[in-house]
Amino acid sequence: MTTQVQRYTVHPGWPAKLGPLQVPGGVVTLRPIRLRDGGAWSRLRTADRDHLQPWEPAGVETWEYRHHIANWPALWSSLKSEARKGHMIPMVIEVDGQFAGQITVGNIVRGALRSGWIGYWVTKGRVGQGVATAALALGLDHCFGAVGLHRVEATVRPENHASQAVLRHVGFREEGLLKRYLNVDGEWRDHQLVAITVEELQTSVVQRLINEGRANHA
Repeated sequence: MTTQVQRYTVHPGWPAKLGPLQVPGGVVTLRPIRLRDGGAWSRLRTADRDHLQPWEPAGVETWEYRHHIANWPALWSSLKSEARKGHMIPMVIEVDGQFAGQITVGNIVRGALRSGWIGYWVTKGRVGQGVATAALALGLDHCFGAVGLHRVEATVRPENHASQAVLRHVGFREEGLLKRYLNVDGEWRDHQLVAITVEELQTSVVQRLINEGRANHA
């Protein structure tokens, strides 16, 4: 029992590099965020505003201000600090070695709960190519493996059919509707709560994608 308690009082699973996994869009890997990611992050987030803003929590400042490259160092430092404390796992999604989005495991709680949430974004040019599905599969296997979580949840707007499909592909199931859950794009929006626990996995999530013909080991 002592060994088990000690295992979950540290911050396992950070840093780590996950993958590679081959999908139609290319070779997908996950890696920790870096200070030098600021240029790619700012460029993609600014260019993809129309693609991303309708689904993301509203901010006080304008989209352009919040995603200016000058804001990346502080954001990177904050995320990295939370990762070192074991509260979060912030990673970059790479496709063929290029920055293509981010995936984050947050609100990591140990003890009797051992849970967290997972969220992601992928640049518009990589949508529909299996990239988000592969990234989520790699992230979930990491959560249920090295990180030692029992449950992972996510939220998605009912109107976001593409993201709902991605979540289903990796095994999430719907648990309920969160009414007026987040202020998104200027209004309080309902979100579906989806979740998955380790007992529901018959095999790894990556292997499930491979068995279904959605991905291959690179």
